[in-house]
Amino acid sequence: MADNESKPIPPTDNTQGNVWERNLINRLVFAGLNEQRRARRWSIFFKSLLFLYLLVLLLMYLPEDWSGPVTAGRHTALVDLQGVIADDTQASADNIITGLRAAFKDKNTAGVILRINSPGGSPVQAGYINDEIQRLRAKYPNIPLYAVITDICASGGYYVAVAADKIYVDKASLVGSIGVLMDSFGFVGTMEKLGVERRLLTAGEHKGFLDPFSPVKPSDVQHVEGLLKDIHRQFIDTVKKGRGTRLKADADLFNGLVWTGEQGINLGLADALGSSGYVAREVIHAADIVDFTPHENYLDQLTQRFGVTLANSVFSALGLQGAKLH
Repeated sequence: MADNESKPIPPTDNTQGNVWERNLINRLVFAGLNEQRRARRWSIFFKSLLFLYLLVLLLMYLPEDWSGPVTAGRHTALVDLQGVIADDTQASADNIITGLRAAFKDKNTAGVILRINSPGGSPVQAGYINDEIQRLRAKYPNIPLYAVITDICASGGYYVAVAADKIYVDKASLVGSIGVLMDSFGFVGTMEKLGVERRLLTAGEHKGFLDPFSPVKPSDVQHVEGLLKDIHRQFIDTVKKGRGTRLKADADLFNGLVWTGEQGINLGLADALGSSGYVAREVIHAADIVDFTPHENYLDQLTQRFGVTLANSVFSALGLQGAKLH
């Protein structure tokens, strides 16, 4: 009997069991969340592909050439020239000329305002715009073009403005800077201190002229000064052609200085005070202003943004959480 008697069961510790159950529950919960995330990522991915397909279809049926906004009724056409005038900027000759051509071509245009806020830039790009303004004014003699200067119209900006029928400024605008410059740096002294030897091989005596790592040569300086003087002369001739007898005789007129709008009027660099709204309302007598400035295509912007979104969706769907596109 003693051997068959049941032995007492020792008390058990449920701590390990509770931990195991919690871990199991956590794994099940996180597995469900991860599955939801994966499903959501793939859903975004396939929706993005569908959107891209529809966008491509839309682009296939859009006109390739920009011909200006659709207008109705007599209006003043506006073209904005903002920032540095250069080949790869919003103020490039291609962009400004495209806007001006569309503005003049529109049958409802009563007059054109070229609104300028530019410190200058490429004399070549400014020359292209100046030449095109003169051509358009001759082709459309009944449509006047007025330059309206906001903050600054200097150097290449003024090169463009003088092609207008009249130039309007604010009293605090900065106008002028009729001059040409070329700047660079010289590192010869720095190289000597660092013990660096310059090795420049050329075919042609002056091929390496104005090399910033070589000592400057008086003959190179003389050559560049001749180039700058020639471009400066072209600039002066263009200003005189555009402004004519309105320019006042002043020894400092073409030395590169800038003046306020009020001073510019006194010197003949500008004609009167006035904003775009004033010129449209009081000078052109067409208060409605229509913007003909070529802007970056909204569909191009949308496509670019969509491309980034799509790429991020692909990375997310593949589980590459840390990947980013900038």
